[in-house]
Amino acid sequence: MTLLLHKEIERLKKMLLALMTVVEENFNKAVLALENRDCELAQQVIAGDENIDEMEVDLEEEGLKILALHQPVAIDLRFIISALRTNNELERIGDTAVNIAERATFLCGEPPLNLPVDLAGMADKAQVMLRMSLDAFVNMDVSLAGKVIRMDDEVDEMNREVFKVIYQTIKEIPDRAEALIHTLSATRHLERIADHATNIAEDVVYLVEGEIIRHQAEDFSGDN
Repeated sequence: MTLLLHKEIERLKKMLLALMTVVEENFNKAVLALENRDCELAQQVIAGDENIDEMEVDLEEEGLKILALHQPVAIDLRFIISALRTNNELERIGDTAVNIAERATFLCGEPPLNLPVDLAGMADKAQVMLRMSLDAFVNMDVSLAGKVIRMDDEVDEMNREVFKVIYQTIKEIPDRAEALIHTLSATRHLERIADHATNIAEDVVYLVEGEIIRHQAEDFSGDN
């Protein structure tokens, strides 16, 4: 690796770490806004998305510039490709956080639903998956990435249970249908966060091992 290429890859890493921090913070705010019916916090999430979009574009341009100027190979090439993929996933997580915040904004003006489902638990698991996937990327930890991949099924199951409960509740109290649909939408966005975290974890495997597991992730253990 030339000295210039090394410096530019280090710059790309710093840009990615900065974006990770901002995106994770915005998602955590969105969850708090949803759980606490905090309209002010929800608006902070929505307002913060423009900064995430700008950071995503800057990082993509930097990564493409490195590819064009240096034509890296092996681990350097895999890192840049993985960074660009993760950059895209982070931007989508930012968008999804905004969607959650928008649902929270509506629900702020609604009476609590008191549904017999663990929405907080689902949100917590999505947050844990995102944190673990980012840690796995930073530390190039395939074992940790494998744990994230396996957790995705748990969130999917929780989402299915929420759907069943809300579907039944809409039939029982149709006058609360709009609030219930917004709640269901929020849980679906939480499930999407888990999916994005899983995608990042899969890119960690590609980065470290050079193996694409996108269509076989359910069989991946992460154990070496």
